[in-house]
Order: sequence, then C-alpha cells, then structure tokens
Amino acid sequence: MLGVKNIKSALLGLDKEQSELQEFRNQLDKIAIGKSSLIDISIASLLSGGHLLIEDVPGVGKSTFIRAFAKLTGLQVSRIQCTSDLLPADMIGVEVFDSRIHEFVFHKGPVFSEIVFVDELNRASPRTQSALLEAMGEGQVSIDRKSYLLPRPFMVFASQNPEENYGTFPLPESQLDRFAAKIHFGYPEGDHELSIFKESLGDPLRHIPENIISTQSIKTLWSKVDSIHVSENIARYVKRVIDASRFHPKLSLGVSTRGGVTWIRMAKAIALLKNREFVIPDDLQLLAKNCLSHRISTVGEDKAESIVDLLIKTVPVV
Repeated sequence: MLGVKNIKSALLGLDKEQSELQEFRNQLDKIAIGKSSLIDISIASLLSGGHLLIEDVPGVGKSTFIRAFAKLTGLQVSRIQCTSDLLPADMIGVEVFDSRIHEFVFHKGPVFSEIVFVDELNRASPRTQSALLEAMGEGQVSIDRKSYLLPRPFMVFASQNPEENYGTFPLPESQLDRFAAKIHFGYPEGDHELSIFKESLGDPLRHIPENIISTQSIKTLWSKVDSIHVSENIARYVKRVIDASRFHPKLSLGVSTRGGVTWIRMAKAIALLKNREFVIPDDLQLLAKNCLSHRISTVGEDKAESIVDLLIKTVPVV
C-alpha cells in the first residue's frame, strides 16, 4: 500500500526523486524563512554540480543554513575557517612519511568532504585560495604529481564579508568564475528574527529531519538536469546577453564562456525544481544577477548587479 507521502506525490505527478526534492526544499524553507529564491538557487547549485559564494556580514545564519543543507541531504560536511596564515596543505591535505612502510602516505584534508564550508575565503592568502581552484573545477586535487579524486557529490559553500577589507585578499576573477552563483542572505525579517531570539538557547536544527533526500536521488536528479531541454532561441538569448556584457561601456570584463554554460545549467536545474522539462527565459532572468554579477568587472562606481539588471531589461528575448 502506498504511504501518504507517495500517494500525494502520485497525485501531483511526481516520482520518488522529485518528491524528495520538494520535501528538501520545504524543510529548508523552515530554516531560511522568506528566502525562497535563495533556497532555489542553493538547491540549483547542488543539482547543477556547482558551488555557491555567500557574501554577507557575520551572524546572519550562513552556518546554520549550511548545516541544515548537509543534515537534510545526509552528506558529510566540513568547515574551514580561513586566516592569513592558513596553508594549502591545511585545506587539501599533506603527504607524511610513514617509517613503518618507508613510504609517503597522503593524509586527506577537510576539502575531502561532500559539502565544504569555507568561511571568510577572502582572508586566505592567494596561494591558499588557489588550492581550491582545481578542486572546484576538476573535482580533484594534485599533490606531488599525484591526483586524488574528491567525493561525489562535492559542493563548496564559501563566504566573504563585504564590509571588512582589513587583512583580506580580494578573490581573483578566476576564483570567482568557479562559483555557479553568489547570494546575499541579509538580516532575518522582523517576526522571524524575534523567534530566533526566543529560541536562542535551543538547537535551531533540532526539528530538521536527517537525510530527507538520498545521495542516489541527487545523482539521479543530476541526470534529469542533463535531460532538460534548452531550445535554440534560449541559447541565442544567452549569447546576446553575454555579448552585451563584453561590449558594455561600463564594464572592463564581461561574462566568460564558462559563465554562460553555468548560467544555462543553473536554469536547467531551476526548471527541474519547478517540475518542468524545458528552460524558459524566466528561469534565466531569475538567476541573472546571482549567476552573472560576480563574473563581471565594472568601470567607475556602478554596481555589477545594477548593470546585469540593465542588461536583462534591454537585451531582447527573441
């Protein structure tokens, strides 16, 4: 006999993976109340095999959200607190000589987790920041001419504080381009913040179930993202937006080809999240500022988000 959850899913035309995905989203909504678009972007990053940059001041719930994300997926999570003296080996691991077998043995670092939270990434030195490039781009790390595969799934959540520049190293364009999207949580809304104050002594995740969506379901959903249809018109629309960014007078750096591919893949994940088999312009426009603003460099005082918003308003869909 079908359970209540399965009956409901059948009536909605959802299969097992889609049902788990919707429940995953519903549970996250209980943690990040009023942040539905940010939840969708976070889930889309997971489903598209991407990584997420969170740009926010301290104490707005970034760690709590990531812990909830990991608990609901049942994925192993590790946290790396970046400082100026953090070494690449502290992140990816190091080879240590084992006198018993007279060989060097690789000891894995915290990056060998399925979800890695890199807090205040811009406090790490450029050398340490670059240690993440191969991991995020290739799903592996290389030490002493040997490559070690990272687990699958593998997702990096990285944070940086936009209000504090002392003792920080700005993320280079090559680093920023590895992130599928950038989000801002902001402060909680009035009533939600009040409830946080009332329950400040309790664990905010105590009511969150574990492993609501299985690893196998995530991998199946990856395949479904691959099968989401992108029409010729949609591809040409993406091309027009990217070309416009490369020749915009207020931009010194436009969107890369990788940026366009990631934007489309994120849109495919959003379409899947909305139980649709094809991408529409609304999917791309919903994601534009989050997927493109960190990939461009402005000239003057204009904000990247404002220019991306202008591109979306002026570039024709058809």
